[in-house]
Amino acid sequence: MKVWTVANQKGGVGKTTTVISLAGLLAQQGKRVLLLDTDPHASLTSYLGFDVDSVQGTLYELYQNSQIDDAMVTHSIQATAFDNLDLIPASMALATLDKVLGQREGMGLILKRILSRVEDKYDHVLIDCPPVLGVMMVNALAASNRVLVPVQTEFLAIKGLERMVKTLAIMQRSCPGPLRYTVVPTMYDKRTRASLAALKELQETYPKNIWNSVIPIDTKFRDASLRHTPPSYHIKNCRGVFAYQTLLAHLLQMTDEQGLL
Repeated sequence: MKVWTVANQKGGVGKTTTVISLAGLLAQQGKRVLLLDTDPHASLTSYLGFDVDSVQGTLYELYQNSQIDDAMVTHSIQATAFDNLDLIPASMALATLDKVLGQREGMGLILKRILSRVEDKYDHVLIDCPPVLGVMMVNALAASNRVLVPVQTEFLAIKGLERMVKTLAIMQRSCPGPLRYTVVPTMYDKRTRASLAALKELQETYPKNIWNSVIPIDTKFRDASLRHTPPSYHIKNCRGVFAYQTLLAHLLQMTDEQGLL
C-alpha cells in the first residue's frame, strides 16, 4: 500500500487539488484509493460532497479512542460517489487535538496504526494535510512513503517551502527510513515574470527534489470542485489533468525504481 502525504506549511498552494486529482486518476486506473482529510477546514471532505457538520464517523472520532480496532476504522470510511474512491472525513474538532491530546504517549503514530488496519484493502492512500505543523501533520508525515509538497510559483510560497523542508529534516531524525519528498510547482502561469522567476529559483534551490514539470493554472479545476468531482472525471482533455497525469506517471516510476511501497 502506497501512502502519499500532500503537505505544505502554507495554505492556498494546491494541496487539496493535488490530492483529488491524483486520487481520481488512480481510481480510474482501477486502483483502490483511500483519502484521508486531516485538515480541520475539511476542504477535501467538502469537495467530495459531504456535509462536514453532519457526516458520521470522522478521523477525529478515531483519535479519541485509545484502542483502535478494525470495526472503528471501517465505520469511519465513507464511500464516495466514485468507484474505487473512499474517504475518512475530517471535522472541525480536529483543531482541538493539539491541545487535548498532544501529550498522549504515541500520539504521533496514531495515523500509522489506523492505516495498518486497511493495508490489504487499498492500493493507495493519499493524505491531505492542514497548513500547520501540529499533531495531524506529524502523524501524516510519519505514516507516509513519500511527501508531495505543492508550491505555488510565487515568492511567498517559496519562503513557505523553506519552513516545510526544515520540518521534514526534523522529522527525518525520528523516522526509521528515508523521508522522501517531491516539490511540485503549482499554479504556474508562463505569461508572468513572477512565475518564471519562482520556477527558476525552485529548480536551482531544490534540484534533487523538484519535479521536472509544472501544474498550470487551469479554470477547469474550479469547475470540477463546484461539481464535487475529481478533475479527470469532469473533463479529461485539459492541461491541468494532463499535468497531473504526467506527475502521477513520474511518482509511480520513482516508486518502482526505488523499490518503495
